[in-house]
Amino acid sequence: MPVKKEYIIPIFVPHLGCPNDCTFCNQKKISGQKKNISSEDVNRIIDYYLSNFKDCSNKVEVAFFGGSFTGIDKAVQEELLSAANVYIKQRKVDGIRISTRPDYIDQDILNLLKKYDVKTIELGVQSTNDFILDKCKRGHTFEDVKKASKLIRKNKFNLGHQMMVGLPESTQKDEIETAKNLIKLRPKMVRIYPVLVIKDTKLADDYLNGEYKPNTLEQAVETSAILLKMFKKKKIDVIRIGLQSTDEICNPENESSQVVAGPYHPAFRQLVESRICYDDFSKKIHKLNNKVKVVKVKVNGALINNFVGHKRENIKRIKELYNVDVVVEKDDSVKEYAIRKVV
Repeated sequence: MPVKKEYIIPIFVPHLGCPNDCTFCNQKKISGQKKNISSEDVNRIIDYYLSNFKDCSNKVEVAFFGGSFTGIDKAVQEELLSAANVYIKQRKVDGIRISTRPDYIDQDILNLLKKYDVKTIELGVQSTNDFILDKCKRGHTFEDVKKASKLIRKNKFNLGHQMMVGLPESTQKDEIETAKNLIKLRPKMVRIYPVLVIKDTKLADDYLNGEYKPNTLEQAVETSAILLKMFKKKKIDVIRIGLQSTDEICNPENESSQVVAGPYHPAFRQLVESRICYDDFSKKIHKLNNKVKVVKVKVNGALINNFVGHKRENIKRIKELYNVDVVVEKDDSVKEYAIRKVV
């Protein structure tokens, strides 16, 4: 039986509750939202999404993104949570998810979240290297991450972590180490965000002054592919790779874009998943007799796009590297893909 899709109703609280400005962050630019929200806004957003969902039997979760939700004034937290909780009591929504800072979690905060049926708490970790965290002016340490993660799990919430690739002074080795450290804390889910340089941030100033060099698209894809494989191996769900494309987060060449530089791509996750497919397939092609010039591959339909790659990039690279033509055939009877030598 196919797994039912989960509907997420995103509600952005840009920079609300956040005590400082990280060098890479401008939540109002990222979310495209300029004003703070009220309970009336929560009702309007939830009603809009519910009226547009096609399958009413799917699980529905309200997600408060942006800012640091548990750093908001308690009265405002309760106003927003109470508005969303009404829909849970009406059985129109199944739960609430919030994102916050690791140093804004304690038992009193968790008790408040339980009261309104919050199910999932995502922590903006970004890195587990204290030097890098300080360089980015995060204002918390890895020790804060460990304490908050353990307390969240102890209180039976679903734990999520968010990490970044390409922060100032961070290397691929640092990011692999961050992933290893997060795995030890046993999150249920993870988000991986390659750093984009956003207008009106300290990082944008550093980039324009030549003090910061963002990852290339190739570098970001390569590192993200390594991290994705690490998390998958431990059965940790990677629920997003890359910022969602919007009118503001788009190609830097677009007039409306708030992105100054960095590894932006509208299909970033597909590039990452395609890279994993390519690496695996390339190793198997390498083992074939060099006289083989045509290979037929049966691929599960759900994986075809990732297998052939964005604009058939994987097939082209195999041809260039090994002088082998790859014939792809959809076959849902195979789990992933199966190779058969033709000539």
